[in-house]
Amino acid sequence: MERNSRSFSAAAFFMDHHHTSGQHSQPGHASTFQWLSFAYQGLTEIPYGTILTQTDTLEVLDLSYNLLNDLYWNPALLDQLERLSTLILDCNNYTSHVKFPYMPSVTTVCINKNKINNLPVFVEEIRRKFPNIKILSMMNNEAAPSYFNGGSLTQYKDYRQYVISQLPGLEILDDTEVPDKERVQARKTYRLQQSTHGSRKRKEDSSKKHTHMQKKSSTIIRQ
Repeated sequence: MERNSRSFSAAAFFMDHHHTSGQHSQPGHASTFQWLSFAYQGLTEIPYGTILTQTDTLEVLDLSYNLLNDLYWNPALLDQLERLSTLILDCNNYTSHVKFPYMPSVTTVCINKNKINNLPVFVEEIRRKFPNIKILSMMNNEAAPSYFNGGSLTQYKDYRQYVISQLPGLEILDDTEVPDKERVQARKTYRLQQSTHGSRKRKEDSSKKHTHMQKKSSTIIRQ
């Protein structure tokens, strides 16, 4: 049964890495929620009516296993959740172009099994909007190649290195901690690539400028 045997359990993952005694409540139960779950409700829109009544207390918001996508994603209101530390969006239809509000309080984002296929675009959004992120899980997305979705070991390692290089404060990527050795290697690898790309672009610009000057000089001589 999928509900009890997920390929990745965001709830279990969160509890494993956050030693907390916070309550896990469903809408309509206790008057104060530290953890609010709307999982498995077939939602096509975010139920802000309930969520925004918990702006002063909500720490974990679970919107996993729904039908949410970029079209009806109105994230601007989420920045009112000043204490939110964990956002769980597993098994929805979000793409690489999903937009988040600026949320410095959030340290954990789980967005496994969505439709993310452009890693640089998505990671840049995460980097800009969640400056204090420590845990990111995006398994079973096209942009996160692994054994589970047909990716090679080389692709998996490159994916990890790229994400780690862009999110320097990251401590856990997917279900694996980020050791210092991997962090150092990731920085070296992508610093080199950025440097090489920049050098190549400068050479191309210089070549274009030189060609333009030659054409201009030739035109003047003919006149």
